[in-house]
Amino acid sequence: MARAQGARALMALAFETTYGTPPASGFTRMPFASTSLGAEQPLLNSELLGYGRDPLAPIKDAVTADGDIVVPLDAEAFGFWLKAAFGAPTTTGVEAPYSHEFQSGSWTLPSMAIETGMPEVPRYAMYSGCVLDQITWQMQRSGLLTATARLVAQGETVGTTTSAGTPAALELKRFGHFNGAISRNGTALGNVVSAEITYANNLDRIETIRSDGRIDGADPSIAALTGRIEVRFADQTLVTQAINGEACEMEFAYVLPSGESFTFTVHAVYLPRPRIEISGPQGVQATFDWQAARDSVVGRMCTATLINDIEVY
Repeated sequence: MARAQGARALMALAFETTYGTPPASGFTRMPFASTSLGAEQPLLNSELLGYGRDPLAPIKDAVTADGDIVVPLDAEAFGFWLKAAFGAPTTTGVEAPYSHEFQSGSWTLPSMAIETGMPEVPRYAMYSGCVLDQITWQMQRSGLLTATARLVAQGETVGTTTSAGTPAALELKRFGHFNGAISRNGTALGNVVSAEITYANNLDRIETIRSDGRIDGADPSIAALTGRIEVRFADQTLVTQAINGEACEMEFAYVLPSGESFTFTVHAVYLPRPRIEISGPQGVQATFDWQAARDSVVGRMCTATLINDIEVY
């Protein structure tokens, strides 16, 4: 009997035309490191009395389908997750390389159908109505560069054969921490030890009464863009900005030698006044838990630009 192994797991993704209805074709094979995407249905203990000390049979509760997917930051596949987070991009260029610009503030978000497969069992689980709730990643000096996408799905359908057909393959061109840089108001920001970026759509699950126990949808509410930067304390620039309550523009960028790039620009970053601690003879560090807001000049909170060889997302 075959045993399921993560090394043989497969994932395919396609955007839906109608929420909750997986398309018949158009799936793309997606790279991923791990996933907790799944559906669960808890049991409710019986509260009835009069039948002795042994409880009666439990009752099924509502179905919840959600989870996280850890994906690499790469030049091609990451564009699908950016589209899920912000909506369809504005693409420019008549030939490769193409520039895809994703902007925050969209009132509607696309839904996805995602299939995870374990061919040795076999088990193919199709998750329909997947909407991206949150995406987060970190910048640091070393290690593997990955992002975590948190999804809310409508439901799960399990079969023994794939429903994704033969997914299109992408060329994996992965960014690394070595390719990253941070700038503030157009100038390189030095002494940064680590950084974290989190964009959240703060989805509102539409939990109506249905015979199948699924949700009716997941609507985006007020978005949130937060993060953290940890710096070696070398000057008063960031502290002065925090005290004055001013905003700055911060840019988190990755560039490959082959020309592909990913730039995430936060147009209005507000910094809190940090506690400056001297914990020993080592260097002094300061941590800023920043928040972003809509910039009145640009008209949005952030812009993500991905340059690659894909013509359209």
